[in-house]
Amino acid sequence: MPRATNKPAGRHRRKKILKLAKGYRQGRSRQYKRAKEFAERGLTYAYRDRKQKKRDFRSLWIVRISAACKTAGISYNRFIHGLNELGISLNRKMLAEMAYNRPEQFNQIVRQIKGVEQSTVNKI
Repeated sequence: MPRATNKPAGRHRRKKILKLAKGYRQGRSRQYKRAKEFAERGLTYAYRDRKQKKRDFRSLWIVRISAACKTAGISYNRFIHGLNELGISLNRKMLAEMAYNRPEQFNQIVRQIKGVEQSTVNKI
């Protein structure tokens, strides 16, 4: 009786790994053993960096908002506190978009926040 090797499934398994390693240099894209190592590593980096991307964008948004606040004469933390006081629930992505593309609308929000700050200072 001939030995059963499950050749089609094995070939598909190897081709799947080699397809993931497409574009890698030298033996990393042609030799199955090396391709498997680097494809797995690539998948690990991809998983990690999907999480990292969220952090990177949030910090970019905060930097943009902070820069726009400084030009308007208010600090970032006072701006965020003022938003919470006014009950304006815009997320940082939208605020950064507004600060970058629509500075006149952003400055209008800053003026509202400064007005609230002045009224609270006068109460004390």
